Amino acid sequence: MTLSAEIEHPEQAVEDRGVLRFITAGSVDDGKSTLIGRLLHDTRAVFEDQLAALARASQRRGQDDLDLSLLTDGLEAEREQGITIDVAYRYFATPRRKFIIADTPGHEQYTRNMVTAASTADAAVILIDARKGVLPQTRRHTYIAHLLGVRHIIVAVNKMDLVGFDEAVFERIRSDYLAFVSPLEVADLRFIPISALRGDLVVERGPSMDWYRGPGLLAALEEIDAVDEAGALPLRLPVQLVVRSGTGSDFRGYAGRIESGVLFRGAEVLAMSSGRRTVVKDIVSLDGSLPVAVAGASVNVVLTDDIDISRGDMLADPDVAPRAAKAIEARICWLSSEPLDARALPAARFVLKHTTRSVPARLISLNSRVDVNTLEEHAVPAGLVMNDVAYVALALAQPIYVDSYRTDRATGSFILVDEVSNQTLAAGMIE
Repeated sequence: MTLSAEIEHPEQAVEDRGVLRFITAGSVDDGKSTLIGRLLHDTRAVFEDQLAALARASQRRGQDDLDLSLLTDGLEAEREQGITIDVAYRYFATPRRKFIIADTPGHEQYTRNMVTAASTADAAVILIDARKGVLPQTRRHTYIAHLLGVRHIIVAVNKMDLVGFDEAVFERIRSDYLAFVSPLEVADLRFIPISALRGDLVVERGPSMDWYRGPGLLAALEEIDAVDEAGALPLRLPVQLVVRSGTGSDFRGYAGRIESGVLFRGAEVLAMSSGRRTVVKDIVSLDGSLPVAVAGASVNVVLTDDIDISRGDMLADPDVAPRAAKAIEARICWLSSEPLDARALPAARFVLKHTTRSVPARLISLNSRVDVNTLEEHAVPAGLVMNDVAYVALALAQPIYVDSYRTDRATGSFILVDEVSNQTLAAGMIE
């Protein structure tokens, strides 16, 4: 059954599989923006006025057909340069599920934007131009997506129309990619040949690649089992704000976002940093009092005991608590255009921001740097430049409450900030 048939006859639609967050990544001009435009257009997620504006913009460029890439290239600077600079988020839905897409920059200079998008993604679509094959930026984006915990990766070999829909080209690229990615042991890895410009094997199959027997891109995205892993993890609620009422009342609540786990009224929780256990008296949201709240909800928690809790502290599962750490080992992606000289360590000072806590930090050592092209580790590097990935050790002025990034993305991640300029220098994943 085609997507069109499902839309016209909703009674035939299968059960809703929830929301899937995915990114598109790859090198410049691999066709990421065009692919997303094709998905939006062919799933009827574009309004008539948007189509009319798209047609006018395409004509101004001297194109007879719609330039679908303009549906995501929202910045004027992007349209002038013909590249995607920022991360463009788009939303669409099919009868099977809802989607949130992040169109990430292809140019190496903007890899840091891709890091931001991948940190919350369930899946990644890595585009490869069939004429160019696997490029350094393809490897970099793949490694970073894997590093950031993206478990589902679809390699979409695009522009198959420009190589005559040749199966041999697709198989050669598949073989080259597998040679690079095999050591990473990606949990779910798929390969799909597509033509985003023509629409082949994006939403509809098209007539040109009968040799490919697998699902099209949209069907593959619909099949991904995006389990709500955060909800199944132990409770982690970093406190953002202590809420007190006006005079004449002793109300005190602790506001924050539940990063993982489930919070029940009457549940026992551990207050970190005090180490005291207490019981949840009430959970307050904009909708009023709640008996239960799950990961992703922003709530105001009222406790039965009067405990010294402030911003940066955490309410956690008392049986599976995070560890308090003043020294951590982590993998970082250096995001700054200013290089880091190892000779400046450990004198260099940073601010480490983790959940709602910010603490002074020193980078004690650069243990190794990862070559994203070969996945080899080079011990004791002389420094880091933009987009380098390295294993490091950090010393903190105050403890933070952490889990391994592999266990919990929210409490296992941090950023390093320049204490003078407030510029974000690196994104980190705690070992």
